[in-house]
Amino acid sequence: MNPHAKHLGWAAAGLFALGGLTGWSAPSLLHADGSAAAATPTSATLTGAIPSTAADAYPSAIPPGTAPDYQAIFAHNQAAVVSITTVGEERVAGQPFDFGNLFGQNPFGDGNNPFSQFFHGLQGPPENVPTRALGSGFIISSDGTILTNAHVVNGAKEVTVTLSDHRQYRARVLGADRASDIAVLKIDAHDLPTVHLGNSDNLQVGDYVMAIGAPFGLTESATAGIVSAKSRSLPDDGYVGFIQTDAAVNPGNSGGPLFNASGAVVGITSQIYSNSGGYQGISFAIPIDYAEQVESQIVRTGKVEHGRLGVDVQNVDQSLADSFHLKNPTGALVSQVEPDSAAARAGLREGDVIVKYDGKDVADAGALSMLVNTTPPGDEATLEVWRDGKPTTITATVGSAAPLTASNQSAAASEQSHLGLSVRPLTADERNQAGVTHGLVVEAAQGPAAEAGIQAGDVLLAVNGTPVQSVSQLRALVRNDNHVALLIQRGDQRLFVPIELG
Repeated sequence: MNPHAKHLGWAAAGLFALGGLTGWSAPSLLHADGSAAAATPTSATLTGAIPSTAADAYPSAIPPGTAPDYQAIFAHNQAAVVSITTVGEERVAGQPFDFGNLFGQNPFGDGNNPFSQFFHGLQGPPENVPTRALGSGFIISSDGTILTNAHVVNGAKEVTVTLSDHRQYRARVLGADRASDIAVLKIDAHDLPTVHLGNSDNLQVGDYVMAIGAPFGLTESATAGIVSAKSRSLPDDGYVGFIQTDAAVNPGNSGGPLFNASGAVVGITSQIYSNSGGYQGISFAIPIDYAEQVESQIVRTGKVEHGRLGVDVQNVDQSLADSFHLKNPTGALVSQVEPDSAAARAGLREGDVIVKYDGKDVADAGALSMLVNTTPPGDEATLEVWRDGKPTTITATVGSAAPLTASNQSAAASEQSHLGLSVRPLTADERNQAGVTHGLVVEAAQGPAAEAGIQAGDVLLAVNGTPVQSVSQLRALVRNDNHVALLIQRGDQRLFVPIELG
């Protein structure tokens, strides 16, 4: 699993077994498969309809620096925000055998019996445990189309949508894209109130925002804050450049809308940073401009195709900008080009800085990733690149990213947990300071790596003698090995660290 899993978790209400709450869940960031559900209303469906909100009542834009009218934003949109309940199953390990119950007394005594070692910890077969989960969503069309997170409906056999007037509908999942964590639901209803979709590209750090959802199942709850960062990249979420906010978000908010000061939706609440599973000051939302592109593909085809260039990129800081003679620390620096990829065929090189993509400015690596993966495979894209101290233009035919299926997602998860390291490429300054030309800096260590003594700040130089240039190469080198020797540099010292992966 993701080495940061204890810090980063879904904002959706946690799964709990039927018959007893077992606590809010904070799964890893790897996306999981969503499944379709029946489309007929449940027996709890009520008659009547929520009147649509008048267009002329929509809050107008406010002058910069003016506090928004949160009361008006909530009143205008609360009827279009829904609660989502899912029912599914989770495969869990079997319970330990109780030999006392099987034989009337424990035939293996207090553990001193020589046979006890063979039966200690023996468990029954895996079991399917019924689960429920809670989340939020919002209506984007009056005929019942709803946006939410893919992880809210992950593995659901039944999805129920509850409106603000307590009407309930059985929803069907039109599609769920695990890579972007976006799902589109449909309920059989008409003349429903809708939200207004805004422009997330226009958001600025410091702008007011408000989230509406059902934290811990407490429906129609509103929280407010500001945009604290844009285009934030998270581990294992290279597809999305998240909006970071300090609006309080908790389990149950997942899939709910994030509004700007004018009352338009600018994001879908998705994840939180937390040591406890609850809000600790940082939350993340998927930009609505990106979500709209994913939604249109799902509605049109039932699936999402993501574009791919085949490069590893990193952000450009001031020292890198100085090194590459850039006026400003902006763009995405190419650190590796995969052989036989779209980027390789187009002639991209390591050291190129991509500053524009199809005429759009590339602020950082996350912005480029989002632009590329929303480009339909096979389309041509024009890249403005800074190379050797001068601009050049490259045309690339965008490739196709492999669909994120349950099988390859599990493989990705096992690779992360296999070693237990969170790493990133070294910056130019870090390479100079460490006196190396390659390597990855360790941001966090857990599992086998932590047990072997590897620490945050160590520089990983090689695996079994092979120099490591990128994260993808590291994953490939350790994927099928049960015993690896990592060459680690700590300060001025280098040592090989053997790790048993088992």
